Amino acid sequence: MRYISTRGQAPALSFEEVVLTGMASDGGLYVPETMPEFSREELADMAGLSYAEIAFRVMKPFVNGEIDDETFRNIVTEAYATFNHDAVLPLKQLDANHFLLEQFHGPTLAFKDVALQLLGRLLDHFLKKRGERAVIMGATSGDTGSAAIEGCRHCDNLDIFILHPHNRVSEVQRRQMTSVLANNVFNIAIEGNFDDAQAMVKASFADQSFSTARAWSR
Repeated sequence: MRYISTRGQAPALSFEEVVLTGMASDGGLYVPETMPEFSREELADMAGLSYAEIAFRVMKPFVNGEIDDETFRNIVTEAYATFNHDAVLPLKQLDANHFLLEQFHGPTLAFKDVALQLLGRLLDHFLKKRGERAVIMGATSGDTGSAAIEGCRHCDNLDIFILHPHNRVSEVQRRQMTSVLANNVFNIAIEGNFDDAQAMVKASFADQSFSTARAWSR
């Protein structure tokens, strides 16, 4: 499995390289070069399994053996054990033809927990494998920052810096971001709005002496 940029000008990368790179060098997004398919039998075998086990089986082809099965299964299981519902994302039937997927059972109550609880652990795994440490920088107007912090707070090989506009996020989100007692979490309130915070992050990436360190904006 290789990953290619939506703009077609960046080199194709492996799963590990994509996780550590983020956006493509040409400004595009990395997508799978080919899409895996599941047989009827494989889909039928997933019936009744836990969310974490189904997630492992669905994502396994995208990982393409770059993480051994036991380790990847443990990463996925650990990520979704942080949700407070056994089904992780329960599907509620409202009437005969309407269903509602509940995405608020994660640690910060945001749908972004679904991705970021897993992403932090994947980053930590690959950085540990390489003997590296990385910095994540981000600007947020609320839920992205708290979900990113929660996804990275337990990581041994990551530091995360999140900028948010002072007094312009909800009180719940402010407390989620500023009350995390972890040595690798740095939350910074700035004077201004979200665009000002985002401009600071982008300016840091434009500084070549700074951006040679691993850094991502999520």
